[in-house]
Amino acid sequence: MSGANLELLNRFQRDFPLTTHPFRMIAERLGWSENEVLAALCRLQEEGKVSRVGAVFAARKLGASTLAALAVPPGRLETVAQRVNEYPEVNHNYQREHDFNLWFVLTAATVARLRAVLAEIEGDTGLPLLDLPLLEEFHIDLGFDLRDGGRAKSLAPTFSLMSGREGKDRVDPGEADRSLLAALQEGLPLISRPYQLLARRLGLSEQTVLERLRYWLERGVIKRLGVIVRHRALGYRANAMVVWDVPDAEVGAVGRALAAEAGVNLCYRRPRRLPHWPYNLFCMIHGREREQVLERIGQMRVGRGLAAYPHAVLFSTRCFRQRGAYYLPLTAPSSRAPLTLDANPSSSGSGVGVRVGHESQTERWLSNVESVAWTT
Repeated sequence: MSGANLELLNRFQRDFPLTTHPFRMIAERLGWSENEVLAALCRLQEEGKVSRVGAVFAARKLGASTLAALAVPPGRLETVAQRVNEYPEVNHNYQREHDFNLWFVLTAATVARLRAVLAEIEGDTGLPLLDLPLLEEFHIDLGFDLRDGGRAKSLAPTFSLMSGREGKDRVDPGEADRSLLAALQEGLPLISRPYQLLARRLGLSEQTVLERLRYWLERGVIKRLGVIVRHRALGYRANAMVVWDVPDAEVGAVGRALAAEAGVNLCYRRPRRLPHWPYNLFCMIHGREREQVLERIGQMRVGRGLAAYPHAVLFSTRCFRQRGAYYLPLTAPSSRAPLTLDANPSSSGSGVGVRVGHESQTERWLSNVESVAWTT
């Protein structure tokens, strides 16, 4: 990847501009033209290096989420992974090096729906399933520095106890917000005025969309707004989930210490599931080389005094799915009349601004918006 493209991705993984022409503002900061920014993002998305430009939501603010794992016989792995991927609630699905070798993240609008999906997967596969919901968050952010895997300088770990807080923290969006959330799940359209297109499609004003996004960022409903990359496609292929068995009385202090370590991009406490799963502290380390990651883990064990705690290192070996979370179920397409789009940005700035050569991307985005709706 060129240095210019790397700078584009690295600088705008968060703090994406909330203005009428966000890509123009990005271009000004980089010394590019707006068309160059849009063309680069479209190309990187087509190459699989960018998942989307959009929001990362706080799972428990909007619904329910869990990490699950299956112990799959090697000969059945492909079939079972495909079965798991049939559920839109599954947003990440990886093979890892362990007897429990298929790990996936699920998000749903309700706890009841989440449990129903888990029960169906376990029943259909006939395999033992680990359900490992988040209990305590020490640090969660995958927007790390793409040059060296380090943490963004402005980012400090945040600690959050989940148990008993779900009802207080959960946000119950109104009808207009639900429609906007549904549209955001697929990311922003890569056009000159994405917020205007989003607003017009939903019957809102552009200013309302911008105000709601600012509000959700302030409330923590949106954790990060920016370019969401696919790390494996960018060369980070040695990615390890490191799990530890730490006494319950000590796990908080150990988790906070690990969360402060450079290179630790996720760190949280989840329940043990004895006798099959004895580990209660998880962290993720992303690297380009396996030996580099193992060396970093060894340094942390010594530097943080972790050698006494049993641990395991689960490298991911294959990605079956990686995309943003869907909190809203997919339903039949909307019956609303289609939006008529200008073929080129308006010189006055009043047009939607779909650039020639990118209509198909916009049409795909509109199709996705029309196919999602909030159901209770």
